[in-house]
Order: sequence, then C-alpha cells, then structure tokens
Amino acid sequence: MTDMKAYTPPRVWTWDKDNGGAFASINRPIAGPTHDKTLPVGKHPLQLYSLATPNGQKVTILLEELLAAGKEAEYDAWLIRINDGDQFGSGFVEVNPNSKIPALMDHGVSPPRRVFESGSILVYLAEKFGAFLPTDPAKRTETLNWLFWQMGSAPLLGGGFGHFFAYAPEKLEYPINRYAMEVKRQLDVLDRQLADHDYVAGDEYTIADMAIWPWYGGLVLGRAYDAAEFLDARSYGNVLRWAEQIDARPAVKRGRMVNKTNGPLEGQLHERHDAGDFETRTQDKLEGAV
Repeated sequence: MTDMKAYTPPRVWTWDKDNGGAFASINRPIAGPTHDKTLPVGKHPLQLYSLATPNGQKVTILLEELLAAGKEAEYDAWLIRINDGDQFGSGFVEVNPNSKIPALMDHGVSPPRRVFESGSILVYLAEKFGAFLPTDPAKRTETLNWLFWQMGSAPLLGGGFGHFFAYAPEKLEYPINRYAMEVKRQLDVLDRQLADHDYVAGDEYTIADMAIWPWYGGLVLGRAYDAAEFLDARSYGNVLRWAEQIDARPAVKRGRMVNKTNGPLEGQLHERHDAGDFETRTQDKLEGAV
C-alpha cells in the first residue's frame, strides 16, 4: 500500500478553514445563514431553488416529466450557486435549514409550504400530482425501498468516492480503494435488480429511477468524476441499458438543463420560468445576444 501521512487525532477537533479540498471555501462546521438575502419568487405556485447537481437534477427531471404527462406542475427554477455560498443566504436557510440544494416552496397552499431534501421533494410532488409513485401498496413500497436505497447509498458515491477520487487535495490509496469497492458493490446491486426489471422498482418508471439515475446513470454514462474507466462502470450492462433508456427521454434531457452552469452553453438553462425558455433562454442564446 502507498505510504500515507500518519495522523493522530487531537483530543478535541478544531476547524482548519484551509483543509477542505475543492470545497474548502464553503464547507464549515456550523449551520445558519452567513448573510441576508431574500429569495426571488416567480409567477408559478412551485418555486424551486437549486443547481443541476445529481440531487438537483432529480427534482427538475420529475417536474419536466409531470408536465410531459399533462400535470399542472409549472414551476420557476432559480439558480443557487453553491460555490458562491448562495445556500447560506437567510432566505434559503428559511426554506432549508440544512443549506443544501434542492429546496422547494409550494405557494399553491396557504400558508406556503417548504419542502427540502431531494427525496422528500420527490415524494411530495409525486403525491401532489398523482404520478410516478404507484398507489398499489406492494409497488409503492418497492418504489420507496429503492428511493431510500439511493438516499443511503449515494453519499458513499459522492461524498466518499467522488471526494477522494476527484476533489481531495491529494490522492490517497486507502480511501479511494475503500469507496471504489463500495461503489462497485452498489453498481452490482443495481445490475442484479435491473437484470429482471425494466426499471429499478419493477416495470414502471417511478421517482426511484429519477432519484437513482442522476447519480448512477451519470456514472456509467461517463459524466461523473471522470471515473467510468477506473470503476469499469460500463461493464454493468443492465445498468448501462437502463441508463441509456432514461437518458433518451425528452423530459430527462430538459430536466438536466435546468439550473446547469457547466458544459456546452446550449445545454445550460440557468433559470427556468416557462417551457419556452428551453428554446429562447439557454446560455448560447443569451450570450450571443449580448
């Protein structure tokens, strides 16, 4: 094994502001706002405050799928730049005291209702609009099984493997190997499930797929951490089939664009306030008009 620096933990841990890798400027061991900032409110009942990370994509994919299914789920999506600390503004903290995207306000009820944590938002919207969460008790339970599987598993992919493989100040063999082993185990879990089912929870496309796909679909499609080759991710054939199947859905393509700030400009829709924004307000058009 490669030599690593020995570390003897102190009796009481103290915060070193410079010890955080790529996210040292925003990571901190305390909650609450750092500055006053009121959140904007648009014209639709649903107000989303987010960024197109895998967790953010879950919700915009569901909203676009709901609209494609004919549901009255129009929404405004406001960009929260987490690298700039927008999530620590006082208005955002009021919506999500945990200062994580995505966060949702439903102004279609009185008083307006906050919904935070991506899994909670998915269940809330699926129940509100009666779609993508089966009503049959057995199918509903299986869908929730896999939704919460993602909630428990993805932190080991993102905060574990992704951090040490892509973002940590230096590459260390032990944590990379430890989390690579776990991520491959998770991919094997999915691959075995998808060997016998079209979708993760069975034969229906559900919020379980929308939760899992941005993380694990993105991984096998080569969109996460530049790690697909390292993990031999494309060898999980059933996961790859499922990932490509969902990737081709028009609503998924739109959902991936919302609040996106990286990649080709034509794929970035920083804010979304109307269905027509996909045609008129992507960054290539906005920057070309300057």
